[in-house]
Amino acid sequence: MLPKTCPAALAALLAGACSAPGAAETAPPIADILVTANRDAPAPDAGGDTAALLDAHPGVSLYTGGGASALPVIHGLNDERVNVLVNGMRTTSACANHMNPALSYLPANQVGGIEVLAGVAPVSLGGDSLGGTIAVDSPALRYAEGDAPLVSGALAGGYRSVSDSLRGSLEALLATKVASLEYTGSIERAHSYDDGRGDRVRDTLFKTENHAFAFGMKQGTHSFTLRAAHQSIPYQGFVNQYMDMVGNESNSVNGEYAGAFGWGELEARAYWQEVGHEMGFFTHEKTGTMPMETYGVDVGYSLKAQLPIAERHVLRLGHEYHRFTLEDKWAPVPGSMMMGPNTFVNINDGERDRYALFAEAESKWNAQWTTLLGLRLDAVETDAGRVQAYSPAAMVGGMMMGMPNPDAAAATAFNARDRSRSDANFDLTAQLSYEPGATARYELAYARKSRAPNLYERYAWGLGTMAMTMNGWFGDLNGYVGDPDLQPETAHTVSASFRWHDAARRRWLLDVTPYYTRVEDYIDVDTIGTYHPLGNLGVTLGLLRFANHGAELHGLDVAGQLKLWNDARYGEGRLKTTLGYVDGERTDGGNLYHQMPVDTKLALEQRLGAFRNAFEVRIVGAKDDVDTRRSELATDAYTLMNVRTSYTWQKLTVDFSITNLADEFYRLPLGGVDYADWKANGGVGGLYGVPGPGRSFNVGLGLKF
Repeated sequence: MLPKTCPAALAALLAGACSAPGAAETAPPIADILVTANRDAPAPDAGGDTAALLDAHPGVSLYTGGGASALPVIHGLNDERVNVLVNGMRTTSACANHMNPALSYLPANQVGGIEVLAGVAPVSLGGDSLGGTIAVDSPALRYAEGDAPLVSGALAGGYRSVSDSLRGSLEALLATKVASLEYTGSIERAHSYDDGRGDRVRDTLFKTENHAFAFGMKQGTHSFTLRAAHQSIPYQGFVNQYMDMVGNESNSVNGEYAGAFGWGELEARAYWQEVGHEMGFFTHEKTGTMPMETYGVDVGYSLKAQLPIAERHVLRLGHEYHRFTLEDKWAPVPGSMMMGPNTFVNINDGERDRYALFAEAESKWNAQWTTLLGLRLDAVETDAGRVQAYSPAAMVGGMMMGMPNPDAAAATAFNARDRSRSDANFDLTAQLSYEPGATARYELAYARKSRAPNLYERYAWGLGTMAMTMNGWFGDLNGYVGDPDLQPETAHTVSASFRWHDAARRRWLLDVTPYYTRVEDYIDVDTIGTYHPLGNLGVTLGLLRFANHGAELHGLDVAGQLKLWNDARYGEGRLKTTLGYVDGERTDGGNLYHQMPVDTKLALEQRLGAFRNAFEVRIVGAKDDVDTRRSELATDAYTLMNVRTSYTWQKLTVDFSITNLADEFYRLPLGGVDYADWKANGGVGGLYGVPGPGRSFNVGLGLKF
């Protein structure tokens, strides 16, 4: 479909980001809403979490993680069910709690473009996913236009009062007509934020540091870009997890070639990323002792060719390979009779290899009718090595207080079985688009999408309560164990898109997209036991095994905008709105976990000379449909208001905003359990959800040079 510009939805771009906008990978038409980032929106409150740029898009929501590590959800399908591409790379969380998802490796100041394809995504943009595609790209490299070299740079900084956070970034570019070299770097430090009642939301503090170099060359219709990046996160609190991040060091290299030939176009990419990740405790806001370390490596390549056939048809062919390896080990705790004397091996020699082929044909039959057909094959192989518990003894804890050690028997059983698995999946997309005139477009699409289980879903093996509660990325405090015999998920999605607009596409727009998805072998859970967190007998949570079940989801995305005025005195004013609704249930009864309640946003935006102003209202409905298997918490409805302004004078930009203007107290519908506060208060009483941030005064400065 035609790209839909939605700057209100992406108003969280880093304040003062002065790099040139870059385009995300061009995608063929598709039935659901596409959003492209727009740097014109004033946003001094962004922070470093790129996932936050997606939060206002209809159909997209976020699992609460750390301050730089939220997990995206599209149409109720979460995390790895979404195909996330960062500069064309597909990477994997190297953590049992998914504390380091793909979007956490590209800070907001390094984002040049974002595309969101919700629901039915073309096979050429990736597979092994169900919910859609999020493609985030750095700005395209710039080159000198004449013989003189191009030298430019930018400085930016910002402050948020709600978390006393500071951030800064630097960009520098040196380029000729045929070569370009760029550096971008950023650092951010935030304390734990305050809620609408003025109380500190414990364990929401973090610090991040990012550095990236890009080198490019171009000659005629051929170009090559090489990117290298390093990230360091010395600490990041996770309010809804037992553990925190106490170190995350990553390095990546990503090379891309693009060329045009007489027969068509060719793209080739190869990439590598390594992550060293450690969980533990670092703050008095959530105390404990337990080291956990993981090391993950992603490596892959892709080849894509685009072949025009006659005047009406375009054929796209491609091949991809992606390999992920993982080590996850927990060192013994000195002096502990329960966590020792050996290293607990959670994942050993974990391997996940994916091989893919795809073919896609786009045909424009005439001015009104367009079709898109695609077929994709993904072969996924997984395996894991032998494991061990802290102790091989059946009883641990000493003679006077011996306790059963189910992990010992679980390790023996896991090591005795065949652990290698192979899955052969295929995806299919079909879309029909009809444009009867200059003011309307209608699209109908169907997709069959598949996803193979990840390494933790298959190979997390511990059956002790402590081991089970260390695995899981849901923020619910439940314990999880994998199943090597899990089957791949297969989703069948039907969606329709109805778009109306004025002939010039400048005054008004209305886009309505209903959708329905049925998932076979949806990876959910079965209850195999219960436990009482922190020994509180009044609170019972689940010990859960990943299991295949049927699921159904349906929903509605709405986006619209209307130009209200345009004159010399008051500039241009627009009203923009989005609405997202989703409902998900298991076919054998019960609600799916973390389904976002109805979410409506309204924004009144004004452009007046060098000023950009906005007043925003967000209305979120009550969350009453909860997953009782996971003891999911209900949340009340709430309304948030924000005001923003931005002024640009020559090469200086000043941004200011107030978010949560009324200092509303609310709990995040997808925030999970506020474990840090509950534990600090002695673990007494019932569990409660994570509060959202209170009122914040935010300022940002950006200078180009």
